[in-house]
Formats: sequence, C-alpha cells, structure tokens
Amino acid sequence: MSVNELKPIKEGKVREIYDIGDNLVMVATDRISCFDVILHNIVTKKGTVLTQMSKFWFDMTKDILPNHMLSVDVKDMPEFFRQERFDGNSMLCRKLRILPVECIVRGYITGSGWQSYQKNGTVCGIKLPSDLKESDKLPEPIYTPSTKAELGEHDENISYEQSVEYLDKFFPGKGAEYAAKLREYSLALYKKCAEYAFERGIIIADTKFEFGLDENGAIVLGDEMLTPDSSRFWPAKGYEPGHGQPSFDKQFARDWLKANPDHNWTLPEEIVRKTIDKYLQAYELLTGEKIRS
Repeated sequence: MSVNELKPIKEGKVREIYDIGDNLVMVATDRISCFDVILHNIVTKKGTVLTQMSKFWFDMTKDILPNHMLSVDVKDMPEFFRQERFDGNSMLCRKLRILPVECIVRGYITGSGWQSYQKNGTVCGIKLPSDLKESDKLPEPIYTPSTKAELGEHDENISYEQSVEYLDKFFPGKGAEYAAKLREYSLALYKKCAEYAFERGIIIADTKFEFGLDENGAIVLGDEMLTPDSSRFWPAKGYEPGHGQPSFDKQFARDWLKANPDHNWTLPEEIVRKTIDKYLQAYELLTGEKIRS
C-alpha cells in the first residue's frame, strides 16, 4: 500500500489509529464526543491539545512505568503524516496488546460516582464515609475499573474482584497479577499528577488510564493520559463542595446538551469556542506553555 492510501485500522470516537508496521500512529482528531456519541461539531485544535498534553504527562511519569509514546514529531513518522492535518496532533507509539479494562481513579466524588453514592453510600462496591457532599475530596483516591465497550456501547463499571475474573478470561492465570498491577499503577500515576496539577491551580477530580502488554509481557501505559477528554479538571480557585464544579473539560459541553434536550447532537458555535478555550487554558496552566498554532 502506498503512503497516499494509508487508512486507519481503527477509528474511535475521537482517535484514529494507523498501523505502520512495527509501530502505530495515533491521531487525535478535532471531533468531540459526549455520552458516548460523536457530536456534529469540529473543535479546532482540540486534537493538538490532547496529544501535547498526553506527551507532557507521559514524559513526567516514565519513572513510575514506561509508556507507549515514541515521538510526536511528524518528521519521525512516514511521509504520509507530514501533512498539516497531522502536525501536532499525532503520536508515534509502540504496539501493545491492550488490557481490556478502563482503569478509573476518583479523587473526588462527582458524576456517576456521586449518583451511586446517593443511592447506597458506595461507588463501584466501595463503601465511603456517610457524610460526603457532592464534589467532596475523598479520604483517599479510589480505583474503580470498568469494562472497555465497543464504539457506540457503554462501558460497564465493575468491582476490583470482577476485574480479576474479567482479566483472567483473556489471560488465564494472570488475572489477579494484572488487576493488582493496574490498580497500583493507576493510583500512583493519579497521586503524582494530581499533586502537581493542584500546585498549578487545577483539581483532577477523576481520570481513566489504559494499559497494555509489550512484546516481553511487561505492562506499559497506553492510549492518552490525563487530558480533558479522559479526566475531570476543575479550577482549584473557588472550589467548594456541595454542588457541581465549573470545569476545564468537556463537562461544559455535556452540561449544555443536558440543558437543551432538542440539541440533535450539535453544539452552538459559542459553546464550541468556550469548550476549546477551556482546553487551552488547562494546557497552559499545567505546562506553563501556550499550544503552538
């Protein structure tokens, strides 16, 4: 196949994955998805923010475990990717055998976790203190895995014990070992990065990680990392438990969709502009740099 005909081997809600032989190129598009649906809008520069923010965190956390990133410079990729539409939003990655669990860490109680807590005082089977308010910081971050759904389907929250069984189905005899390592790595990554972000004015309320196995069977961090698409970012200034918080992520777009049920999965341009402004603001606060345009 010539470079002019490269087609993605996988298209997710936001990302496109290209197989280039020994490695992959992961492209973060300017699509935006909410509630597992791809919206009709394009959010210019969003893909660049996602890729460059992931690079920032991957560089910061390689002391905890290796990650799949090789380069974000299109000069290191096949000629096909040296087009303007790939510059800044593409990442050359190692191939991994992805572990089929989304590794969610919650440091604050919000979203579906808050809804579950209101019903029975637990989140994914984990019993929490009885006096928590919405958006409260948890005594300790909690690890709440979920299954990885196919495009168009919803991920399903599972308990830690269920994650052991689930992983064992795919990797017989390895479920307990992998589940324990995923929990350990997820919590270590979250704690280091949440502490760093808080010093720069951002609360990371929750996030999700994905991991895979390299050719030697070692666990490696994959996918994206701590972006506004995979995390809830709140401004630390003005943080006040007892209600929902303003955010630097796509919660802004989600809130508009919920408030306007006849939306037809299309955001007004003003909401699109405010959404990318939030992403850019978060990037600048965290990295101390402006995204290159």
